[in-house]
Amino acid sequence: MLAPGIRRTLIFRVSKTEESVSKIDDVRPNERRKHRMYVTRNTEYHFRKGVCVAVRCRNTGNWLLGHTTLNRTISGAVSFRGGEACPTLTPPRVGEALFFGENGPDVVTSALTAVARPQKALVSAYPF
Repeated sequence: MLAPGIRRTLIFRVSKTEESVSKIDDVRPNERRKHRMYVTRNTEYHFRKGVCVAVRCRNTGNWLLGHTTLNRTISGAVSFRGGEACPTLTPPRVGEALFFGENGPDVVTSALTAVARPQKALVSAYPF
């Protein structure tokens, strides 16, 4: 049984690098965890305290050191309904795209396939 205020949600994912995605993501009212990983079909975006600290190619496993989203925060999400892009300021969910609109050129990713906590081994491998 979970403590009051905690709910468990299964993470849906399509992944070639399944070892990097936690199977269950805990959502707490006062989240104390620092790291979060947003996964698209080809890319993993790694965040620490809301700032993108690492980007990794899922096909090769290489860190993308010059990616335009590094050291930036998420401005919102973009959902696609009926062929139209609908921006939102809510946290991104599976099926939506990340939107980066501050401190650099606007970036909209492809749709998310997972939102999860990265494993400790992956966090320790960040190239910063």
